[in-house]
Amino acid sequence: MNCGHGWEQAYEIEHHVDTSGRPYVTYLADGSQVPSPLTHPTCQNCDGHRVHIMRPGRVAGVAAARPVAHRPARVRQATARPARNWSALHFLHRRSDGETAAE
Repeated sequence: MNCGHGWEQAYEIEHHVDTSGRPYVTYLADGSQVPSPLTHPTCQNCDGHRVHIMRPGRVAGVAAARPVAHRPARVRQATARPARNWSALHFLHRRSDGETAAE
């Protein structure tokens, strides 16, 4: 997906047989014949061809899960002491004389 645009489109699939007896399929969207959405899909927003096809209801489910109003992030107060994020392994490193720093 190039632009992140999501949409849902319902297709009617019609199965036919040509004059030679070979089956073929046509796709209809809103009553108009359209190219197969599986062979060369095109984004309705940016005309890109990198499109993900998902089960019905997935786009509507994501839209319903979006928050209605944006809440501003909580501002953290600065502390007088800088926070340390040392792992326990930092204290157990070996010195050049072979002893550990914790000994």
